[in-house]
Amino acid sequence: MSTKFSGVIPPVVTPLLPSGELDVPSYERHLRRMLDAGVNGLFVLGSSSEVVFLTDDKRRQVLEVAKRVVDGRVPLLAGVIDTQTERVIDHIRVAEEVGVDAVVATAPFYALAGMEEVERHFRALHAATDLPVFAYDIPVCVHVKLPTNLLLKLGSEGVIAGVKDSSGDDVSFRYLVRGNKFLGSPLSVLTGHEVVVDGAYMSGADGCVPGLGNVDPDGYVRQWMAYKEGDWETVRKEQDRLAELMQIAVVSQGVVGYGAGVGSFKTALMLLGVFESNQMTPPVLPLEGQNVEAIRKVLVDTGLLAD
Repeated sequence: MSTKFSGVIPPVVTPLLPSGELDVPSYERHLRRMLDAGVNGLFVLGSSSEVVFLTDDKRRQVLEVAKRVVDGRVPLLAGVIDTQTERVIDHIRVAEEVGVDAVVATAPFYALAGMEEVERHFRALHAATDLPVFAYDIPVCVHVKLPTNLLLKLGSEGVIAGVKDSSGDDVSFRYLVRGNKFLGSPLSVLTGHEVVVDGAYMSGADGCVPGLGNVDPDGYVRQWMAYKEGDWETVRKEQDRLAELMQIAVVSQGVVGYGAGVGSFKTALMLLGVFESNQMTPPVLPLEGQNVEAIRKVLVDTGLLAD
């Protein structure tokens, strides 16, 4: 699996119209822009896609548009994120119907479970589908950290095909990569920690799933190619520039969390002419005024936008 699911696989941001409907022309433009940049896959309906805030109908629409545009050029991964096992399996059925290449699931959430329940959850997902299942480690959202030993156990038994690690725990990530190599690399291990992708590559990661890759897919592709060529100086230089670009997520005033993070990606894409608007799912408001100008300045300073 690590040879198929590797490289730069951005978690695709979902453009919305002010009415709240999917902005299909912007979405198509966005998908094609990343494909043209040379990404190695696309992950739709992840956290950056606002997946848990989208209705089931919108989730299906996102999948169908992405499937049509991607058209088999790169692997298409679909988030099937929900609170409980049966609900996740329902999303898997839709993903199977659309024809994705893999599904990505978190641990159950809302009613917090112990690790025995989390393990049963992933085993049930594996039993319910022939698609590769990725475990999505994102404790900031689901309030459960997936233990390294559990992930390695499930990987060695073929229950999961990979891990999308957005835990921000670089020590745990290092041990996951090492343990995976010891077992013969049954897992595709991908980092979602976009500011330290160079460190993840040094650890031996199979690729990255960077939210910032929506804004600058070319930079992450250049970094991946440099990594494959052993050009560590270019890997580091690209990461330094990308780290500066990631300031778009922290320059806004009076906005925190999702609105500042995903909101900054949408605002940047609007300023770059990819999205028509930076509309967010309610109750989160789109960034405006001085916050938009602050993001514009970062884009100019990092060379993505002309002054």
